[in-house]
Amino acid sequence: MSINQNIKPITTKINNQGNLEIGGCDLVEIADKYQTPLYVMDEATLRGMAKEYKEAFSGLNVNMMFASKALMTSAIAKILYDEGFGFDVVSGGEIHTVYNAGVDMQKTTFNGNNKSPEEIAYALDLKVGRISVDNFLELALLNEIAKSKNIVQKILLRITPGIECHTHKYIQTGHLDSKFGFDLTQIDEAIQLILDEYKNLELMGLHAHIGSQIFETQVYYDEIGVILKEIKRIKDKFNIELTEINAGGGLGVTYTDKDCPPSVKTIAQVIKDSIEFHTKEYDLKKPVLYIEPGRSIVATAGVTLYTVGSSKVIPELNKKYIAVDGGMADNPRPSMYEAEYFAQIANKKEDETMQKVTVAGRFCESGDILIKDIELKNPQEGDILCVYNTGAYGYSMSSNYNCVPKAAMVLVNNSQSDIIIKRQSYDQLIENDIIPDRIKGV
Repeated sequence: MSINQNIKPITTKINNQGNLEIGGCDLVEIADKYQTPLYVMDEATLRGMAKEYKEAFSGLNVNMMFASKALMTSAIAKILYDEGFGFDVVSGGEIHTVYNAGVDMQKTTFNGNNKSPEEIAYALDLKVGRISVDNFLELALLNEIAKSKNIVQKILLRITPGIECHTHKYIQTGHLDSKFGFDLTQIDEAIQLILDEYKNLELMGLHAHIGSQIFETQVYYDEIGVILKEIKRIKDKFNIELTEINAGGGLGVTYTDKDCPPSVKTIAQVIKDSIEFHTKEYDLKKPVLYIEPGRSIVATAGVTLYTVGSSKVIPELNKKYIAVDGGMADNPRPSMYEAEYFAQIANKKEDETMQKVTVAGRFCESGDILIKDIELKNPQEGDILCVYNTGAYGYSMSSNYNCVPKAAMVLVNNSQSDIIIKRQSYDQLIENDIIPDRIKGV
């Protein structure tokens, strides 16, 4: 079984004290040591998933690029770089983080639909390996900035392949009605501009991304086919053969037992088969392949710990709410697009009677519900709740809503726990707040 098909980190077990343990660390003990809410990342699961990808895609000329938006911290970047990954970055902040983690910036691809001039200049200064160009404005801007720096920048053109995967509409990116990329009808104009005017850009290939939390396999086969067909058409029209294709990422993970994502090995074989078939069909050389997994690399490795607080019973509805000390500010996904999670009480329970409860967050929104109608062992005030599969898009999408400081993150491995993100203090929360002199004392 592939790690992305598990709900829990691979080191999860019940220890001799009867508590949940991950990475050899008692979750109740680390909740007490570091306080809650607390993000916990299991290093063994993280490295194991990275190794699965490398093994599954072996035999291809492939660059593994971690989609940094899923979770970007210096420690995570260092671990994945050590495992042979490069990085798909989408902001100046992500560029800065991977650079300061010691990453070879030639192993990064800068993506995004509205990059600022400052971000583009920073990427060029740090010698980012590829820039995936999203639109005509960026094409002109990038060439202008590269020319001012006397740089010829290698680029990919991001295209919308017209493939719609069956996932939430907010995380679909490859269908025609998308904010991302050039429409296929616009590619010729873009290439002609590069050949005739934009002499500081070197076109290497095409980039497509079809969405996130994908459970289908045929969409990957079709995506590769669309890209290679377009490369064949470009070769015939412009007499140039592009040598690189970026197929994006998007492989789904198992949040609850209702989810059935394919394994990494399955997806890899589909992509290999499509490359093999379509390069022969179109008489093309096998391209360098870029893959950008994000969620499937980090999601299963992460859990979030909360402390149970108040509760509310509604007899008329036969319903019980339990509230925890976090919620939509540390994990907005349930509120944003009804994401579902599985959770367990982490501490030993003398009374193991199961109760159906709805887990509510602490924030001032009726929609701040983490999990609806889940069976838990007699949840009581002070219990530690472990929510699984929160490694992706929890911390990276977190906020300071209600002026609540951001949670800490720890890395666990071989019975050792280390802080990799410090808990934000109240002073840090307001360190950028300024009262202008003209209103002081009013």
